[in-house]
Amino acid sequence: MGILNESPFLMYSDGSGNIYEDTSLYVVGRSGWDAYPIDVEDWIELPEGGQLYELPGRRGIGIDVETGDMRLCDKGWAVAAFIPPAHTGLYMSAYETMPDAPTLPLFCYTAAGWHDDKLYVPAVRIEKDIRQECAGYDDEKIEAGHDNLLTAYPHNRLVKHLMENCCMTYTCPAARNFALGRWECPVPVSPACNANCIGCISFQPQEEEIVSTQDRLTFKPTAEEIVEFTVPHLESAPFPIISYGQGCEGEPLLMWETIKASILEIRKHTSKGSININTNGSKPDAVKALCEAGLNSMRVSMNSARKKIYTSYYLPNNYKFEDLIESLKVARSYGAWTSINYFVFPGMTDSVEEYEALRKLIKETDLCMIQWRNFNIDPDWYLEKIDVADTGECMGVKQMMELIREEFPNLKFGYFNPSMERIKGNYEHDFAH
Repeated sequence: MGILNESPFLMYSDGSGNIYEDTSLYVVGRSGWDAYPIDVEDWIELPEGGQLYELPGRRGIGIDVETGDMRLCDKGWAVAAFIPPAHTGLYMSAYETMPDAPTLPLFCYTAAGWHDDKLYVPAVRIEKDIRQECAGYDDEKIEAGHDNLLTAYPHNRLVKHLMENCCMTYTCPAARNFALGRWECPVPVSPACNANCIGCISFQPQEEEIVSTQDRLTFKPTAEEIVEFTVPHLESAPFPIISYGQGCEGEPLLMWETIKASILEIRKHTSKGSININTNGSKPDAVKALCEAGLNSMRVSMNSARKKIYTSYYLPNNYKFEDLIESLKVARSYGAWTSINYFVFPGMTDSVEEYEALRKLIKETDLCMIQWRNFNIDPDWYLEKIDVADTGECMGVKQMMELIREEFPNLKFGYFNPSMERIKGNYEHDFAH
C-alpha cells in the first residue's frame, strides 16, 4: 500500500463517464454537513473491487493548492468511491449540492483522490477475513456451482431464488460463496418486515425517487426447504455458517417459528458450523426461542445506538429500540455470539453523543463484536430525513474506534459474521484462507 506524504488531488467527472484530476485542488472529506482536511496518514490505496462514482448535480469541494482556502471545483461533477467489504471509510465525499440535483442511489460515498497515478481513499481495513475479496471469485466455478445446485435441488424455491436472483442477477457475494460451497451461506426467510427503514435496499415506497437495489423475496420458504441445502453446506463447507436474514428479504424474526423448526431439524443431522441470524432484534421472545433451539450467533443492525436517531431511520412497527437491547442481552445469556451491524456515517457515528450511547450499549449487553459497515445512503437525503441540522461535536471515526478498542479490549472489530472456528478459537488469526 502506498504511503502518502502529501494530500491527493481532487477528481471530477465530465458527465460522460470520464474522470479527471484537478491539480489546483487537494481533496477534503465530509463529516456530517461539513468539509474538513484529511490527515495524510488516513489515506490508503483504493482496494481491489473499489469503484468510482460520479455525483450528478454536485460540485466537489477542495483546498486550493496555492492559497490553502476551500473552494468549489467548477470543472465538472463531484466524484466518490465505493470501498469494498472489509474496509470502513473515514470521510465521505465533500461537495456542494446544486438545486435540482437527483437523490443519490443507495451506495456508500467515500472521499477519493488521485496521487502519482493511483487512486486513494480515507479508510481502514477493519477485517482480515478474505471471504468477499474480488480475486476469490471465479466466474466459471460460480456458474458450475450454480448449475450443480439447481440440479441437486430441482424443487427447492429457496435454492432457485439464491442462485437465479442473488447469485446471477445481483452478484451477491454471499450467494456466490454458497455456489462455491464455502463459508457463509445465506438463508432468506421473510417476505415481510416490521420496520420501514429509509434506506431499505429491497423495498422503497413509490413516492420516493430512489429505487431499491434488489427485489425482495416473494414467498415464505418451508423448514424442509431450508434444511435440504443447509445441512450439506454445514457438513462440507470450510468455516461453515448459515445466516438467516439477508438484504433481499424483510425481517427474519417474523418467521421465527419456521427458523426454529429448521434449526432443530438441522441439528439432528449435523453439529458442525455456526447458525447465525441477521436481524433488527425486534422480538426478544423469538430470540429466546431460537437460542433454545440452537442459534449460535446474532447480528443486530443499527444506524445509531441513540434511540431517537435509530427510530427516525428505522420507523419501527410494533417494536421499540429497547427491544433490540433486550434481544442482545437474551442471546448473550444463552452464550450466543452477538454483533451489531453498525452503519458508519462520518459526522454522526463519531459524535461525542453517539460515542457515549455506544459505550452504554456495549456495557449493558456484553456485546462481542462491532461490524463497522459503510452506510449506503445519500448523505444529504439521510440527514434531512432524520431531521438532523447539527450533528454536534465529533472526534473522527478512527479516533472513536481507538477509544472503544482501548476501553473494551475483548470486543472484536470486523465486517463479517465469524465462523464457529473464530468464535471458539483465535479470533484474530483463524480466518478464511
